[in-house]
Amino acid sequence: MELYAVLKLIWVLLLGVLLVGLGTMVGMDMGVGTLLRFVGRNDAERRTALNIIGPHWDGNQVWFILGGGAIFAAFPTLYATSFSTFYIVMILLLFSMIIRPVAFEYRSKVEARNWRETWDWAFLISGALPMIIYGAAFGNVLQGVGFHFAWDGQYYQDESFIWYLLNPFAILCGVLSLALSIQQGGAMLMLRGVEPIYGRARRFAVSASFIAAALFIIGGIWISFIKGFVYSAPVDPAMAATPLAGPAVAMRAGAWLDNFHAFPLLWLVPVLGLIGMIGCALSLLAGRPALGWWLGALSWIGTIGTAGAAMFPFLMPSTTMPSQSLSVWNASSSAYTLGWMLVFALIFVPAIVIYTSWAFRIMGGKVRTETVSKNEHSY
Repeated sequence: MELYAVLKLIWVLLLGVLLVGLGTMVGMDMGVGTLLRFVGRNDAERRTALNIIGPHWDGNQVWFILGGGAIFAAFPTLYATSFSTFYIVMILLLFSMIIRPVAFEYRSKVEARNWRETWDWAFLISGALPMIIYGAAFGNVLQGVGFHFAWDGQYYQDESFIWYLLNPFAILCGVLSLALSIQQGGAMLMLRGVEPIYGRARRFAVSASFIAAALFIIGGIWISFIKGFVYSAPVDPAMAATPLAGPAVAMRAGAWLDNFHAFPLLWLVPVLGLIGMIGCALSLLAGRPALGWWLGALSWIGTIGTAGAAMFPFLMPSTTMPSQSLSVWNASSSAYTLGWMLVFALIFVPAIVIYTSWAFRIMGGKVRTETVSKNEHSY
């Protein structure tokens, strides 16, 4: 296999790693924000919940930046097309993300109840909405997206953004993503919180884990009826990075299961996802939040890995003109760009993992309401 094709494969795997990191770390913070009004029955308890993720939430945003940056640099055609197709959705995502850091900084600056209640609602919206959009994006690309390119490379969108937001399968995937986020956030609240936050977080996280498992199974069955995409002619993995005049692509119900039939070991990926979800629930019920947190991370690996394994090598298939579907092979950067980016990724991704692990170790331990109330520098 040519070096160019190998680099493409490496980068789609790295993209998967970054998307899992985003779901696990950013999803954890979003889950705490979503649960804030429910695990905290008064102002002091809500402040305690915020300070549980206070030392880490802004550092975890690096996974969000890395994910977008990786798509921009490694798969620029995918970046440009997806951000154009989902423009309105992206704007909703950005606005919800913008109010989140503002809420952290300003919520406790004024002691007025209405002021703090307003920011608590902002946490709920900025926690739930991004995770719903994150999951819905996977649901949309699994169904295919209505777009095509003209002879000169000009992009045209052929479906309304409302369909991307409101179609049933995308909603299911969005709720699944939200459930995984609540699962991860609840595990974190248990890990660093005490009663009564501990018990409330456990109830929500356990329920979210079982809901996620049920939705994951339903989604897997649903996938078998969705029209997937397959190359109907031989394709060169080292092909030029252009969606124009690409190999023939066919749409067929159940095609997203072809990779699993061809390589049965891939069935381990969704199995690991289910083990993570159910195992997380059982671990939290047993009072082992650290194990539950790691099993929650396994849930994300299994969920995103299942979507990636089903779609490979497609990244964003086109329902309007299937032959112009974006894939790992025709939407990547040059070999020169992918090579240099790999060098930097091998330096900075491990560095991010190391400093994140260090930060969680140094700033670990239980967060108590009385400590937060006495500390003027706390959120």
